[in-house]
Amino acid sequence: MTSSSPTPTNPQNNQPGNMTLGVAAIGYAFMGKAHSNAWRNVASFFDVPAFEQKVLVGRDPEQVAEAAAKYGWSESATDWRAVLERDDIHIVDICAPGWMHAEIAIAALEAGKHVLVEKPLANTLAEAEAMTEAARAARARGIQSMIGFNYRRVPALALARELIAEGRLGTVRHVRAAYLQDWLVDADSPMTWRLRKETAGSGALGDIASHAIDQVLFLLGDTVTEVSGRLHTFVDSRPGKDGPEQVTVDDAAWATLTLASGAVASVEVSRMATGKKNSLTMEIYGDKGSLLFDLESINELGFLDATVPVREQGFRRILVNEPEHPYMDAWWPQGHVIGWEHTFTHEIRDFLLAVADGTPPSPSFEEGLAVQQVLAAIEESADAKSAIIQVAGH
Repeated sequence: MTSSSPTPTNPQNNQPGNMTLGVAAIGYAFMGKAHSNAWRNVASFFDVPAFEQKVLVGRDPEQVAEAAAKYGWSESATDWRAVLERDDIHIVDICAPGWMHAEIAIAALEAGKHVLVEKPLANTLAEAEAMTEAARAARARGIQSMIGFNYRRVPALALARELIAEGRLGTVRHVRAAYLQDWLVDADSPMTWRLRKETAGSGALGDIASHAIDQVLFLLGDTVTEVSGRLHTFVDSRPGKDGPEQVTVDDAAWATLTLASGAVASVEVSRMATGKKNSLTMEIYGDKGSLLFDLESINELGFLDATVPVREQGFRRILVNEPEHPYMDAWWPQGHVIGWEHTFTHEIRDFLLAVADGTPPSPSFEEGLAVQQVLAAIEESADAKSAIIQVAGH
């Protein structure tokens, strides 16, 4: 995960190694802005294949044109299907809401475009399975795909994974993962697409539990075999354009995950946690050590080495900003911190290198499907009043 890798060539890919890759992004709101920032900056800090920000796609012609000019795209469009027919587009970055992921991603892959899609993979397990099958078929033709779990690219979390893989924690016994926000605390906050099941799929579960679950799997290199879960909606009606609208997704979710290794993980997520702005916390406990992380202190990792004498033990703070830390040698002199937006730059960097050398990137659609299977099992368990549910594939 260092930034010093040379720009590779790809004899297996459908594009020549020296071709300038044309990029289209679909969606220009929150995620579209974050991804656009990464596309605009990645080549300034990392050695990546040549590419051009060709076109930004959105439904409103005036707003997407304004966004395209602001975010560095050469042009804008409103018809993503027409964009997929263009020979000068080689990469499609899908930042649209989850209900659009499957249709766009499958069409893009079938059109021979490399695809990056925001998490969660889809709104339903069936859609996620269809996307994964399309990605598998496209991979056989040299077409790459990746899901955008950007927190894998937080240097502190990438370092945590390295420490766990090196055995510094010994046998991991249990994990606590929590992702807490408070943007829905006010009961008068207006209705949005994120609060409707038909557009969002689920609430806090798909939106932020997907990140927490992916981190459990990423950090431990493990799989989930069974779950027990609960969902809850605290405010079931929100102000809409034409009066009160029913909220049809969860505000918060809880789950206990049993992992194939024997470890147990607890997951708690909420968009109603007053005072928590964007707090993804990970606590990993092994028999030889422990790790602590909080996204609100994104450059720090807490590490306890339980192999030293008890009189010397205690959590120490690692400030993750040294050139030896993942991704950091591309940025500023040591001691200078980076932020949330850099995770997307790292994501785009890794995806571009994978496209260039024909190496399937991670997290793959298969990995996104694994998260989707856990989400579906949590919903099933919640519907069954916390019954233990076997995860698909186990």
